[in-house]
Amino acid sequence: MIQIRVPRQEDQPVIRRLVRRAHLNPLSLGWRQFRLAADDRGQVIGCGQVRRHGDGSRELASIVVAEAWRGRGVARAVIERLMGEAGPPLWLTCRSGLKGFYARFGFREADPADRLPAYFRRVRSLAKTLAVLSARGERLTVMLWEGE
Repeated sequence: MIQIRVPRQEDQPVIRRLVRRAHLNPLSLGWRQFRLAADDRGQVIGCGQVRRHGDGSRELASIVVAEAWRGRGVARAVIERLMGEAGPPLWLTCRSGLKGFYARFGFREADPADRLPAYFRRVRSLAKTLAVLSARGERLTVMLWEGE
């Protein structure tokens, strides 16, 4: 059984460890904005956050599930909890190969008609400049959830 819970300060090292092992953005990992997934023994098996940016936008971020727990609905539980608490609009950035995964939650790829918040304009520009993912045949994708 998976339980989604509010973190405590002592969970900060676990959050940092999960995010770093997944090679995700290690910045803005304040424990208060996370939700944690725990197994029936209370062991943290996944996490995610809604990160708030200076331009007022909010980003679904740092979605990580421990390898042994992948494919069991942990990410879904974390994402649904975060979306339910935050409400729309929510933005996210991901590898293009994950677009289908996030589309299941109602996210769609942002297009030129969407006025990208300043934070996401900078991220998109930086990703194009660095071409970080292109070696793997992927690109950075900005997605938006506007609710139902």
